Amino acid sequence: MKHLSTLPTTAEQARRALLLLGAPAGARLVVDVHAALFDGDLTPASLTRARVPGLCAALGPDLVALPGLVALAQWPIEQRLVTPGRRRADELAMIIRVAEFAAMRRSGRAAAQLVRSLAERVPDGVEAVDLADAARAALAAPALAELLAAESVIREDAVARASRLADRQQLFGVADLPHQRGAG
Repeated sequence: MKHLSTLPTTAEQARRALLLLGAPAGARLVVDVHAALFDGDLTPASLTRARVPGLCAALGPDLVALPGLVALAQWPIEQRLVTPGRRRADELAMIIRVAEFAAMRRSGRAAAQLVRSLAERVPDGVEAVDLADAARAALAAPALAELLAAESVIREDAVARASRLADRQQLFGVADLPHQRGAG
């Protein structure tokens, strides 16, 4: 017996949440955003258990897949490449988008709880009248700008190396090779 479902597929649900977030994110955040702002039955296991069409791995500067971080396969490698400074900047930008989206939709209790939990990731976010403004201020911090500038050469090098990889490796990373002992 086949069950017909009116719910979007896992891929569609994840895509909706990731489009709102705009950058690679942890499976738990993708699920929390989707649960709070959209209808569906998305779970972290459904995102990490098997390859989901349209989703791929976020990659570190070594072009190895970062465990637990998912991205949209349609995003360019520059958007899927994660470094510490870029991750922090992306997180703040995600918080701005989620807070503004939740306010615009006048969402319910689940959205308010999500925004409250995201506020803990922003300096002075818990006390802020407007979380999006607090996140914008953190995003504009000189220390973050310096970190992003310092990472730019590393990111450019990684993007250049990724462009020489096969499509599958660009989506899911290169195999992480175990450390080999030196000769002698």
